[in-house]
Amino acid sequence: MANLAFKSARILCEGQIERPNFADQLEVNRNYIIQTIQVNTDVRIQWLFSFLNADKKTYCLYEAPNAEAIRGAAQRLNLPADVIIEVGEVQPAMFV
Repeated sequence: MANLAFKSARILCEGQIERPNFADQLEVNRNYIIQTIQVNTDVRIQWLFSFLNADKKTYCLYEAPNAEAIRGAAQRLNLPADVIIEVGEVQPAMFV
């Protein structure tokens, strides 16, 4: 899904992992990856990257038509999605 054929925005999703050891218990295997790709395709989102900080919060960046698409995918995959905001891109060259 490298080239999205619809209007999209970069959207940041923050999830507080309140479930004990959620990240450690998440079984990322072939079936989970296939399921995730299928759900993301169904709701027309593209995951770009994620990271987990020391406070057990995840931050994921997506290309998506809107925040509701991300919220829907998170619900279907049983993933935390507590705060979802549209973000812009800032690069140093913009200030020169």
